Amino acid sequence: MIPIGDNNKDRIRTPYVNLALIVLNIFVYVYFQGFGGDQAFTFSYATIPAEILTGQDVVYEGGIGVTPIPVHLTIFTAMFMHGGIMHLAGNMLYLWVFGDNLENVMGHFKYLCFYLLTGVIATLCHVFASKLFGADIYIPSLGASGAISGILGGYLLMFPRNEVRVLLFLIVIKVPAFITLGLWIGMQLWEGWGSIGKQGGGVAYAAHIGGFIAGLLLVKFFASKRKVVMQSTQLSNRNS
Repeated sequence: MIPIGDNNKDRIRTPYVNLALIVLNIFVYVYFQGFGGDQAFTFSYATIPAEILTGQDVVYEGGIGVTPIPVHLTIFTAMFMHGGIMHLAGNMLYLWVFGDNLENVMGHFKYLCFYLLTGVIATLCHVFASKLFGADIYIPSLGASGAISGILGGYLLMFPRNEVRVLLFLIVIKVPAFITLGLWIGMQLWEGWGSIGKQGGGVAYAAHIGGFIAGLLLVKFFASKRKVVMQSTQLSNRNS
């Protein structure tokens, strides 16, 4: 099932931050990554678990280049880079569908903080899972997937019964969010566990799972659904 839209009838805020995040991710991929062709830039600013764990820049000829910023800052830069056009498109689609609802109940600044915080937590989950399960800690990781997983976790808790339009075998149907997102996290858990059993790693999904759980746990600290609903009611009364 591919989500293509959801119910936004209670929106009272234009999702400026969500739109800016989408534009920024696309801009970085097109301009700085050269549509994915600039491998030197990508490897220099991606997150290398070994660098995060040691605090030391890792450089080797023909692969990872010099990181021109403190290596721990790559936790942030990697959030805005992608490995390919489909990677970018999939992430931006999920951000477009689900992010605006959280920005509506959090406000612009809190939403940005939530996005970045869950992204950081997701990346750290990947880093420590790589070390724990004996994966190659020199493989670069990048993408907005961890932060967007946090958005999905927060959305599930705040809007479990919100209608989501999904594309299923070229047919558009409406299903509750808890089904759409429940299937998504179930797939991450299943495939992650299967990867552990087969390869002794399973860390490819650690960022997704970690970000999702972080979103579930932290969303109530950033959002007050009741407050926004009350504001929406007051606005409607004022306009009538």
